[in-house]
Amino acid sequence: MARVLDPRLLYTFNPELWEAVRGTQPALLHLLDGYIDAGSVTHNTGHYLLEVCEHEVLVEFDHDQLHDYRSRRPQMVFDTNHWASMTDYALVIHRLLDLNGKPFLLFTGPEPDTQWNRTVAAVLGIAERLGVSRVVTVSGVPMAVPHTRPSLVTAHSTDPKTVSGNPMWIDRVQLPGSFSHVLEYQAGRAGLLGQGFVAHVPHYLAQSAFPQATEAVLRRVAEAAGLELPMAELAERVSENLANIESEAAQDAEFPAVVQALEEQYDRLSSSGAASVPSAEEIGAAVEQFLAEQDPPPDFRR
Repeated sequence: MARVLDPRLLYTFNPELWEAVRGTQPALLHLLDGYIDAGSVTHNTGHYLLEVCEHEVLVEFDHDQLHDYRSRRPQMVFDTNHWASMTDYALVIHRLLDLNGKPFLLFTGPEPDTQWNRTVAAVLGIAERLGVSRVVTVSGVPMAVPHTRPSLVTAHSTDPKTVSGNPMWIDRVQLPGSFSHVLEYQAGRAGLLGQGFVAHVPHYLAQSAFPQATEAVLRRVAEAAGLELPMAELAERVSENLANIESEAAQDAEFPAVVQALEEQYDRLSSSGAASVPSAEEIGAAVEQFLAEQDPPPDFRR
C-alpha cells in the first residue's frame, strides 16, 4: 500500500492566533497567483485586502516542497560586485479583520507547482478544524465588454442555489483547471460551501490592472461572506484608472469606435435581459490567446 504523506506536515501555524480564530466561523478567501488573471483581479484583490485590513500570519506553508524554482525562478539583483537582493516566495494564510472587527482568512501566494492533492487536503483540514464557513475566490476573464460600463460578474458555487443574477450562462465547457478550482471542487465534495466570482474584464485591458473589476468582485465577496470591507481607497483607484484610460484613448483615433460598438452591445443585452453566450470554442480560444500573451508571473514577496 502506498504511503500517504501527512498533509499537516506541509505547514506551521501560530497557536495563540489559531485558538482566537477557532469557533468564529471565518470565511477563507483563496487568491493564488499563477492562473488566468485578466486585469490582475485575483492578485490585486489579495494585495488590496492586506493593505487596508489589519492582518497577522496564521499559517505558513513549507513552500520549498511545493514550488518548482526552475519553472518560476526567483528574481535577483546584482549590484556592482555582489548580490543585493532576491525575491522570497511565500504561501501564507493571514487572519484579517474587517471594519467591524470580524475575522476572516486570506490564503495568498504562488499557486503550488506540485502536491496539489496533499495541499488541498491540508487547506481543507485547516478549514475543518477552524470551523471555516465557506471558501471563496475571485478571478478575471477577458471578455468583449467596455470599460465605460459597470463590470459584470459571473458567480459559481458548489451549491447552485446560492448563485443568481449571472449576466451570462455557459452550458458546458472544458478548461485547464487551477489549484483554486480544485480546492473549490473538493470543498464541495467535503460538504463545505465553495464560491467564486469572476469579473468580466475588457479584452483590450486584460494585460493591465483593472481596479474596477477588483471593486466589483470584492463587493460580491463582502456580501456573500457578511464582511464590511474598506472600499474608499479602491474607489479612488477606480476613478484614477478610468481617467488614465480615457486620456490614453484620446490619442487613438480608432479606439472610440471600438468602445462605442461594445457599449451598444452591452446596453442592448442589458435592456433585453438576454444572455451573452459564447461558444465553447470561443471561450477556449480566448483563454488560449490570453495565456499566450501573459507576461512572466510577478514577484511574490513576504
